[in-house]
Amino acid sequence: MKIEIWSDVMCPFCYIGKRNFEKALAQFPDSDKLEIVWKSFLLDPSVPDIATESYEDYLVKRKGLSAEQVRGMLKNVTQMASEAGLDYHFERAVMVSSQKAHQLIQFAKSRNLGNEAEERLFYAYFTEGKSIADHDTLIQLGVEIGLDAAELQAAFTDEQYAYQVSQDIQEARNIGVNGVPFFVFNRKYAISGAQPPQAFLETLRKSFGEWQKLNPQPKLDIQQGNSCTIDGVCE
Repeated sequence: MKIEIWSDVMCPFCYIGKRNFEKALAQFPDSDKLEIVWKSFLLDPSVPDIATESYEDYLVKRKGLSAEQVRGMLKNVTQMASEAGLDYHFERAVMVSSQKAHQLIQFAKSRNLGNEAEERLFYAYFTEGKSIADHDTLIQLGVEIGLDAAELQAAFTDEQYAYQVSQDIQEARNIGVNGVPFFVFNRKYAISGAQPPQAFLETLRKSFGEWQKLNPQPKLDIQQGNSCTIDGVCE
């Protein structure tokens, strides 16, 4: 069963939602029958590649709140992240465009490393304070999760991956996504926001139960004999 997750790596609730979703997966016995697909979403395409303001200053200007109000809001989010097992440092966050980071994710998905790319970029942004728009930094992060540096470098100039980012964003608009994280289960149920693990688990059980009825696994009466397995073991 397919689960699609629209997310932006500069969104604090997306990382919290990812971790809570993973806690639900750990309690779900059929997690090996799930196909999890990460989708790109740009919260603010106007953010530049080079930081001109802090995360706090950006929110003050964008939300029209006082610096004190924003600090209180970030403190609450940091506490929420801590409860999910994450270590946020907004004072380190580099306020830059996430476009190139999403191109890295799209390339990583082609190598079955989409989840690893999401995790590494979230950690780099919210904990380490790395610039997710810096070319050399992204190459380094990609290599850390097992991507080839030369191939990744080419991916930043290949229009295919930028196009895939824009396609994900258009698809989000088409199904009514106006905020992230946004989790879609089997194109029938959706969860918006960083919900607690139990909410994810309940939706997993419901959607998978319905999917399983429509996609029953064949039950064969097998008579065993000498054979070779896909692991190369013959006996």
